[in-house]
Amino acid sequence: MSPAPSRSDRDRAQRAWCLYDAANSAFATSILAAILPTYFAAVASRSMPAHLATAWWGYANSAAMLGAAVLGPVLGAIADRRGLRKRILFVCVVSGSLATAALAIVPHGQWQVLLMLFAGGFLAFAVGNVFYDSLLGTVASDGELHRVSARGFAYGYIGGGILLALNLAWIMMPARFGFRDADAASRASFVSVAVWWVLLSLPLLRRVPEPAVAAQGDAPRGHWYEAFGQVANTLAGLRRQPELLRFLIAFWLYSDGIGTIVKMATVYGAEVGIGRNDLIGALLLVQVLAAPASILFGRFAAPLGPQRSIAIGLAGYVGITALGFFMRSPIHFWMIAVLVALFQGGTQALSRSIFASLVPPARAGEMFGFYSISEKFAGIVGPLMFGLVAQATGTGRWAVLTLLPFFAVGGWLLLTVDLERGRARVAHTRVPDAHA
Repeated sequence: MSPAPSRSDRDRAQRAWCLYDAANSAFATSILAAILPTYFAAVASRSMPAHLATAWWGYANSAAMLGAAVLGPVLGAIADRRGLRKRILFVCVVSGSLATAALAIVPHGQWQVLLMLFAGGFLAFAVGNVFYDSLLGTVASDGELHRVSARGFAYGYIGGGILLALNLAWIMMPARFGFRDADAASRASFVSVAVWWVLLSLPLLRRVPEPAVAAQGDAPRGHWYEAFGQVANTLAGLRRQPELLRFLIAFWLYSDGIGTIVKMATVYGAEVGIGRNDLIGALLLVQVLAAPASILFGRFAAPLGPQRSIAIGLAGYVGITALGFFMRSPIHFWMIAVLVALFQGGTQALSRSIFASLVPPARAGEMFGFYSISEKFAGIVGPLMFGLVAQATGTGRWAVLTLLPFFAVGGWLLLTVDLERGRARVAHTRVPDAHA
């Protein structure tokens, strides 16, 4: 049994863990949400109507999320058995960064290659987040989960916002920064995301301890078929954890809406005629406002409870969806950005910490794989529905309305979860870890 870490060591580990949110948020902001969608829309529009570019972007998001949904829990089970969470996270960082940097050398007009590289980078990003999230219980005690999770999102918004601001300056004023034009600046921004992702991941890999491996008895370890079997057993066992299962279903529903808005906002905005500078500038505003909003949501969790706090955020997303349907001018997109900034980080941070409180720490890698399944399958359905409706109707406007039921039903189901009963169940099954 390892000695308990000192308070200073735990603080450093928490800062390093939070810093990874700043590392991967560069991909989330510049690649997933802001620069690449508008860049892709411009490239694809040379060979297809705008609404088809919107549809193809949705399909690529769905394909990447499907891959992550399949790989996440299986790799999580293997990582739990062999103590490989940080190593697999490192592989995801390197492979995702290489795919992101390769976007810079795709020839003009090759929108299919752009989509394939994006999907590969997104797959690595999404799978890596399974192992990043699973380390939350390693750096934070039960009483710290909500605060540290919200702090991680705040780091992410600040870090992603800093790089996005720099990338935006390059694109808007390319000559001042030595670039030939905005196209060259956009390509340079892809490389900057890759470098940023790698460098800011190093503190986590150095300072966050690998969780202890739970005893496996005489069972062989590390084989893929065993991991699949463990995943199947865990899936069947969710029926004996009704609070956890109910939360996962609720999260799947409302995460569908949140994730689809993040992925489709800029490409839909480009379709309805919002200019590139307004699109990227509004998303930069999200990064600036969302950091304090995430911290504020973390503080709401104490007096209001995490479920009610999330429900407030989901009510805000209903308003965002309605405004998106009626969006006609840049000011509407800026208004949506402000509302997203207020609600996005807090709802995601509290969802992550609720889940962490409902799973045994020794199985966090595998269980966060199931958390990832909920999120990733939501990422499949939402963009896919968006793309299908946009293609069928000739506009993304009607596709926006498909998100409303997910917020309403997901929020209602979340409020029916008995967190105290779920936490009591975890307390009875807790396995001592390395810091016990």
